[in-house]
Amino acid sequence: MTRPPTAAQRRVIDDADPVTGRLRGTEAQLAALVGRGLAFRHPRPPHAHFLTPAGHRIREADPAEPQAPPPAPEAPAPGVFAARVGGEPAGADASPARTREVHSAWQGLLELRRMTNPDGATDRPCGWERTHLVRAAALALEAAGHRPADAAPDSGGYRVRATAQPQAVAVHEPDATALRACAATLEQAGWQTGEHAEARTRVRYLLASPRRK
Repeated sequence: MTRPPTAAQRRVIDDADPVTGRLRGTEAQLAALVGRGLAFRHPRPPHAHFLTPAGHRIREADPAEPQAPPPAPEAPAPGVFAARVGGEPAGADASPARTREVHSAWQGLLELRRMTNPDGATDRPCGWERTHLVRAAALALEAAGHRPADAAPDSGGYRVRATAQPQAVAVHEPDATALRACAATLEQAGWQTGEHAEARTRVRYLLASPRRK
């Protein structure tokens, strides 16, 4: 049986970025995780370290019950990067720094696809995205430059919301042209989409789910 990580190593794993799996720690800690197959060093500068699938499983598992991962929350921890799902306060950060942060998160997610999809494919969602549907779809939209709605009820922009279907999210966008553009972006990112209308209001929205092939 594989020896569990030390308390210090577990802290590094637990502090990994929830989207990209990027790690922060001392060189010795990171090297030890690489040696145990829980992390890998990216071959391109700045040679950051990321969790492997085995490392992700440890991070998502309950330390008291390693074989029983807890339900994956949609809400991120305070201070952790989160793609905008729509409905955030008006005037949310739209600075160049935010743009770089979103780009970095998207590139990290593509790397996670490459590392965790069985065939190394980056053109379709990976396991993390299938358990974080709202955040994953929102990241694809924000990384492509779509504008999220703010908290005002009549605000333009996209809103990504969970649905009763376990493998689908709803994407709302009051502008029909922008809604179709959201569909094109998600399809390019490996999602399948369909346009529907609310039964009572007839308002159009997208139903999107991760593509498997």
